[in-house]
Amino acid sequence: MPTQIFDVVVIGSGAAGLTAAINLAQDKKVLVLAKGAINGGSTNWAQGGIAAVLDAGDTFESHVDDTMVAGAGLNKRETVEFVVTNAPAAIERLAELGVPFNAGQDFGERWHLTREGGHSHRRIVHVDDATGAAVQDALVRAAEANPNITLMSDMVAIDLVTSRHGEKFSGDGHVWGVYAFNRAANRVDALLGRATILATGGAGRTYLFSTAPRGATGDGIAMAWRAGCRVSNMEMNQFHPTCLYNLEVKNFLITEAMRGEGGLLKLPPGAPGGGKRFMDRFDKRGELAPRDVVARAIDHEIKRLGLDYVHLDISHKPAGFIKEHFPTIHARLLALGIDITKEPIPVVPAQHYTCGGVIIDLDGRTDLPGLYAAGEVTESGLHGANRLASNSLLECFVFGEAAARHIHANWDELPPPPPIRPWDESRVTDSDEEVIVQHNWREIRRFMWDYVGIVRTTKRLERALHRVSLLAQEVDEYYGNFRVTPDLIELRNLLEVARLIVRSALRRKESRGLHYTLDYPDTLPHAVDTVLVP
Repeated sequence: MPTQIFDVVVIGSGAAGLTAAINLAQDKKVLVLAKGAINGGSTNWAQGGIAAVLDAGDTFESHVDDTMVAGAGLNKRETVEFVVTNAPAAIERLAELGVPFNAGQDFGERWHLTREGGHSHRRIVHVDDATGAAVQDALVRAAEANPNITLMSDMVAIDLVTSRHGEKFSGDGHVWGVYAFNRAANRVDALLGRATILATGGAGRTYLFSTAPRGATGDGIAMAWRAGCRVSNMEMNQFHPTCLYNLEVKNFLITEAMRGEGGLLKLPPGAPGGGKRFMDRFDKRGELAPRDVVARAIDHEIKRLGLDYVHLDISHKPAGFIKEHFPTIHARLLALGIDITKEPIPVVPAQHYTCGGVIIDLDGRTDLPGLYAAGEVTESGLHGANRLASNSLLECFVFGEAAARHIHANWDELPPPPPIRPWDESRVTDSDEEVIVQHNWREIRRFMWDYVGIVRTTKRLERALHRVSLLAQEVDEYYGNFRVTPDLIELRNLLEVARLIVRSALRRKESRGLHYTLDYPDTLPHAVDTVLVP
């Protein structure tokens, strides 16, 4: 088994991972791993933008308050203030890297700022409706140009290398890197470093309908949990209100910014009240209510009227305005036969963001020495019970930099990795029943959608826990007998994360933010994190 040693190993090549790598590479040798293509993660898909206080009439306190309100009080105020106050500097650094943010349209306005649901001001800097792709391109260019950064694609992380994997066993839990399946060589490699950063994204693919990319299978959360890290608030899964309803294109997101620029949610023709708005019946903010409110409202109307979808309509705006602000969405939907300048878009809610995750502090440190984390894989205290729109990319930049800064400042306290035992395949064989993996993958995503979705009950959650426990036994036996494959690695992680989500949901005896249960519809007076300990 090949073993390679670097200064720092970064697992994940999106905004959080590349930000950390670029900041570390001033004087450290950094390895960045991607499960698929280097640009294959969630960052590349982000449409909306990045929230920051950049307008003269806006304030840090306002951004903090909006974040706390959206998070239903479950946020950690110290974390929110830390991220919000560091946001403008993060935007400046992205601009220096060449991210071509849309220029301002008014005199004295440097960048065009849009507004999204839950925000009290225009504070979303963006690149048309494809901000994530522009950010990803700029970060990849910077990483490729740095001789201290090694980018490695098609590496599927299996488990963190900890002190118990050393030739001399130790139980202190120190993390030295990762075992990863090398797709190209069809083998498992040990990739080691004095520090390891998890930047693996969320767990959207635990659900049947998700806007997340194919690789969002909760790998980092599952690996950290198995290694000994606590996780928090895993029941808080954000469902984006507006995903395109199309039987062939199942995960195309319609950005929140479309509602921010005047898009209206309506009942489709043929339904009672067809063609009329409905959000005003649920929240005085209408279409600009936070995502959890809008998603539940759409879910309510779909179930109440037996609909397949509702309509998002911006066709009342001038065609030039629509094409200028949403060129990517306009072109993509036009290719599917929908002209958004003339007709509405059929939309449904879909899982969009994992607000819970691995617990970290303001330096990006996890419970385990040598292990840091940043981005959607974490529960930093920023999002609380519901993420405010466009705070996600922002969290990646701020905590990617924070982790790099702490590693630099404490380098002498991070010892080099000891001799590590090789990956053991002496007692396993190649599987001849790959159909089991695919069948179980589909079953997990279906029962998670049916039982652990937007609206929950204790009975549904208990059914989900029963199913996930049975599948876990089956997959554990399968994993112990056969050589690993990418699909088996992801299935194992999906099951682990599904179990964490269900266990967390059963523990919360209230409805708060993204967790809404018919058995406990009220919100308790004090917000308390759901913390699971390995």
